[in-house]
Amino acid sequence: MENFNQFRNPFRPGSGHMPPYLAGRIKEKEEFERIIEQKVVLDNFILTGLRGVGKTVLLDTLKPIALSKNWLWVGTDLSESISLSEERIALRMMTDLSVVTSSLVIDKTVLQTMIGFGAKQVAHELKLDFDTMVDIYDRTPGLVIDKIKSVLEIVWKTMSDHKLKGIVFAYDEAQNLADHSAKEEYPLSLMLDLFQSLQKKGAPFILVLTGLPTLFPKLVEARTYAERMFRVCFLDRLTDDESRDAVVKPVSVAECPITMTDDSVELCVEKSAGYPYFIQFLCREIYDIFLQNIGERNISIPIIDILRKLDTDFFAGRWGRATDRERDLLRVVANLENCDHEFTVQEVVQKSKQLLEHPMSASQISQMFGKLAKSGLIYKNRHGKYSFAVPLMAQFILRQRD
Repeated sequence: MENFNQFRNPFRPGSGHMPPYLAGRIKEKEEFERIIEQKVVLDNFILTGLRGVGKTVLLDTLKPIALSKNWLWVGTDLSESISLSEERIALRMMTDLSVVTSSLVIDKTVLQTMIGFGAKQVAHELKLDFDTMVDIYDRTPGLVIDKIKSVLEIVWKTMSDHKLKGIVFAYDEAQNLADHSAKEEYPLSLMLDLFQSLQKKGAPFILVLTGLPTLFPKLVEARTYAERMFRVCFLDRLTDDESRDAVVKPVSVAECPITMTDDSVELCVEKSAGYPYFIQFLCREIYDIFLQNIGERNISIPIIDILRKLDTDFFAGRWGRATDRERDLLRVVANLENCDHEFTVQEVVQKSKQLLEHPMSASQISQMFGKLAKSGLIYKNRHGKYSFAVPLMAQFILRQRD
């Protein structure tokens, strides 16, 4: 009983919450280490994958790797509001930078030669804080990209004087980046142009982006050279062995007096399908049940009830965005053998002939797929095929039918 009172459920399902044990992802970490060991920056880094695969968590684990190699690390989540204009992106970058550079002293001759600060204006010691960056930005003539490039070149020079190796600019939810041609605002293109230009000059700046699978095609659409700028790592589900570790090791470390049987562990591995978020969700619910049934032996796991709660907490909100006709379409997709991977419009056309009283045409399906993509339920890859944007969505849809 005393052990139970001391035990705290170690599992934490949630967006970006660090799990008690990070299973797998060894290759991705090794690839990032290769990126930051570049003598001249030729490759930047993208982490992409479906929701719930652990992109944000992995990004957080890369930061200490960079810091240990004498790199500075700046960044934040990119909201849609930040991506509305070039000015906002520039302001975001200066805000993030100032947090780690505000203690660095700028060489006065750099300011005098690069942007024409007079001798009197730099008579006192200037540090590279936010106000100084904004002053440099405002004094630089030209477009937004000229101004922010001037700021970053001075950051580069100041950083070199202080024996720092480089700066990693890490931005999560980067699929929100977008150009707005109707408003003549191109924040996505600005960011790509900025880093491509500075890296060509030898600046040790690395851009790390995480986002949904729509991210990389969007970058390439904005600037074709983006295909050569990035090393893309697609985070997939964990292997069965990695999933077992994610289930068993946190409980062992936390010294829980009750452990799952081998069959129960395999049940978690099966129902989570290797997706880290689902492992955390299922295990949290299971151990909450254990804690509420202290003293009982051989506690059964009500997996149907747990899955029903998962459906309500994770899937139902997304399902609610679809119209009745779109739900009919998604039910057809969920019955494809390859529904958890990639599917084509033509495959869905053929399956709709088998399942629906009024089959759908290719044009109808394409139109609805466009709307479903905007709702975040599916996405279109670079090869013109489609996939569910939410892991295990097909299983959820089939459960609604049952």
